[in-house]
Amino acid sequence: MTLSVPQKTTLEHAANKIGKPSPTDQEILWDMEERFWTSGSDNARATTAENAIMIFPYPPGILQGDQIWHGLKRRTGWRSVAMTGRRATQCGGIVILSYHASAEKPDLPIYEALCASTYLNDAGGWLRTSHQQTLVV
Repeated sequence: MTLSVPQKTTLEHAANKIGKPSPTDQEILWDMEERFWTSGSDNARATTAENAIMIFPYPPGILQGDQIWHGLKRRTGWRSVAMTGRRATQCGGIVILSYHASAEKPDLPIYEALCASTYLNDAGGWLRTSHQQTLVV
């Protein structure tokens, strides 16, 4: 005897129910993302999940957990960052922010990258679970 398991149709799949975060959540998340760039590694660490994954142009490349904070000591504390082409999508308690970053530090050329960060709303607060930067050349 063979049992058949009903399959979800593509339209019923949760991933197809993507929307936008509320204006309040967007304001909170974009502020967190800007401070990720400009407020130093202590702030970035406080708003990032313990086992998060971050991907940067090589070096440092792919980092996870504590590797992130050893690899980012020289890569945080930008004087300013402009985030253009901002997009925010939400599915359940997950929000993905994507944007073009132009960041500057004294005595360095402007750094430009296409970026994406994923945040999880857990226990009423947002934490970054991943971040990726693709260098614009």
